[in-house]
Amino acid sequence: MLKNLTTSQVGGPAQSLLVATAEDELVAAIAAADAAGERVLLVGGGSNLVISDAGFPGTAIQIATRGVRVEEQSPHTALLRVAAGENWDAVVEFSLAQELSGLEALSGIPGCAGATPVQNVGAYGADISQTLQWVRLYDRETGERLTMDKEQLSFGYRDSLIKRTSENGSPRYVVLEVGFALRRTEASAPIRYAELARRLGVEAGDSAPAAKVRQSVLELRRSKGMVYEPNDPDSHSTGSFFTNPILPAEVLKRLPADAPNYPVPEAGLVKLSAAWLIDRAGFAKGFGLQGTAGYELAGGRAALSTKHTLAITNRGGASAADLLAIARAVREGVHERFGIMLVNEPLLIGLAL
Repeated sequence: MLKNLTTSQVGGPAQSLLVATAEDELVAAIAAADAAGERVLLVGGGSNLVISDAGFPGTAIQIATRGVRVEEQSPHTALLRVAAGENWDAVVEFSLAQELSGLEALSGIPGCAGATPVQNVGAYGADISQTLQWVRLYDRETGERLTMDKEQLSFGYRDSLIKRTSENGSPRYVVLEVGFALRRTEASAPIRYAELARRLGVEAGDSAPAAKVRQSVLELRRSKGMVYEPNDPDSHSTGSFFTNPILPAEVLKRLPADAPNYPVPEAGLVKLSAAWLIDRAGFAKGFGLQGTAGYELAGGRAALSTKHTLAITNRGGASAADLLAIARAVREGVHERFGIMLVNEPLLIGLAL
C-alpha cells in the first residue's frame, strides 16, 4: 500500500512497486516503464504526496539512492553532492557536522534531497535556490542524463522548471543528484525570518552559530507539528497543505488592515499568509476534530493540526477522501470570506480539489 510510503499515511496500492537503490537502477526502471507505456509515480520521502484511496494504476518507483560527499572548492567553500534518495534532514545535519553553513534554516523538513529543487523547498526565510549550484537529471523525453544550474531551473516561490514540466506527479526531468555550494564556517547564513531572529536573540540579517540555528528551527517546527514523528498525529501530514498566495497588491484594499503581507521581487505583487487567511475565515487549529464545526466532514479522522492551521492531518485511519474533505472546506471558506482561492502545495495523485 502506498500509504506506507507517505507522511500523510493515505493511498491505495500501486499496480507495481519498485525500489531503486542505485542511480543506474533508477534510470533503468523509469526507462523500462516508459517504454512499456506505463504510468510512473516517483516516491521519495512521501512528504509531498496525497495519493488516491484507489491507489495508482501504474508503476510506483521508490527512490532510495544513497550517497553524500564533500568536494573542496576553496579554503572557504565546498560543494556538497547528495544523491536524490538521501533523507533531507540527515543531509542538513551532516553538512553542519562538516562545518558547512547554508542549509541550517531548512532543518527538519521531511522528505528526500531529490525533492527539494522540485518545489524550491523553503522555510524561515531560506530556500533551496539560495545554495543550490546544480542538479543532475534524467530526461525521460531524450533518455539522456544532463546537468542544469540554478539559472536553468528558473526557480520561483515553491516552483521550478522541474515542477512546471511535471504532469500529475510524473516529471519529465528526474532528479538524480543535487549539488550545494556551502561556506566553510560555523556561522549561519544571514537570518531572514523575524520569528527565528527573535528566538536566536539577533537582528534580522545577522548570523548566529549554525548549529544553534538548526536547533532553534527544529524546536519551532516541532511546536507547529512540522517535524514528522510517529507518535505525533499533528505531524502526520504533508506539512503546509496550501501555499501562501502571491497576488496583485490591490488585494490589500479588500483585506483587513492587519492582514500580514510581504514584498516579493515581482513589481506590484505581495505575498499573503495562508495560515492567517484560514484562521480569519473561521478555521481554527483542530478544525475537524470532535466538538468542532468540521467534525461531520471526516468524523474526526482528519483535521487541521492542533498546532498549525496550514497542516491537514491524519488523526488515525483517515482516507485521502477525508483529507480532501477538510481541504475543500477550508479552501471554499477562505474564498467565500476573502475572494482568494488557495492552491494546494502537495501533489494530488488521482485526486482533485
